Amino acid sequence: MPSVSEVAVTPVAFIRAITAAYRRYGQDPEPALRRARLTPEFLLDPANRVTGWQMQTLFGIAIKELDDEALGWFSRRLPWGSYGMLCRASLSSPTLEIALKRWCRHHRLLADDISLHFNVDLDAATVAIEVHRDLGEMAEFCFATLFRYVLGYACWLINSRIPLLETGFPFPVPEHLGVYQTLFPGPLHFEAPVARLSFDPQYAALSVRRDDRALNKMLQQALPLTLFPYRRDRLLVQRVRELLKAQPEGGHTGESIARALHVSPRTLHRQLRDEGASVQALKDEARRERAVELLHRTSKPIKQIARAVGFLSEKSFSRAFKHWTGATPESFRDNGRDFGA
Repeated sequence: MPSVSEVAVTPVAFIRAITAAYRRYGQDPEPALRRARLTPEFLLDPANRVTGWQMQTLFGIAIKELDDEALGWFSRRLPWGSYGMLCRASLSSPTLEIALKRWCRHHRLLADDISLHFNVDLDAATVAIEVHRDLGEMAEFCFATLFRYVLGYACWLINSRIPLLETGFPFPVPEHLGVYQTLFPGPLHFEAPVARLSFDPQYAALSVRRDDRALNKMLQQALPLTLFPYRRDRLLVQRVRELLKAQPEGGHTGESIARALHVSPRTLHRQLRDEGASVQALKDEARRERAVELLHRTSKPIKQIARAVGFLSEKSFSRAFKHWTGATPESFRDNGRDFGA
């Protein structure tokens, strides 16, 4: 299979935004386009897509040649190294929440065209972009890239993929919707009041796992963090447990769990295996805990409990429960003891 960098998903609209930055600074983009194996003619068709390698190459050349990491989004340029400085200023934070609050607050020192805000409550951790000046044709590329900057850095800081609860953009659905579904997997909203991205607040509480040495190494090849999804999810086992606990009778499969968590089945099984877990083991754990709770706290018939935890028959439930605990459901209830469950 081709590597992520060889897959053509990035829309030509993003490449045009980079060439517009060249024009803003009175420079010719064609030499940079040639190095990325792109032609001006290729950019004329909005249906065309470029590979991750081409986008990474052109983006890297442009921010150095133009000495502007914002590529013309803002009223003043952000010299090369500006976003690295933001990363370094937040690196000593104990948790991701504090790191992102610092990153967003310090961004105001670089540009006053927008403000970034990070907020955490019981339901979500949210990054929002407040616009103070019309960004014109640069708005879409600015919002998408900034969110990938923040998300990529956050994932790197805690060494974990961060699944998104939702992402919203204040412009109509673009023709290249597919690229947004790749860059921001999860619920997407367009024509939203503000640009915002949110994720489970549990990730905001995770400790920062990186140091200055790791940062120096990361900054030498930071663009892949912006362009490509982070693979490992430190909270995946916990998220599967929470899903199964919330829906104990759901008849879950690896495919349905992966779909609910916005990962591929292959990724789900691989990462669970890396953590010493499996879908079946976690399903059994959730069923066992729910069955124990119902046996201890209710007087429901065994047949109803079997159905409540996802078994089609009382017999199959009793057989599984004895395998889990060493006791039948009836004796477990009668004795009122926790046989290691």
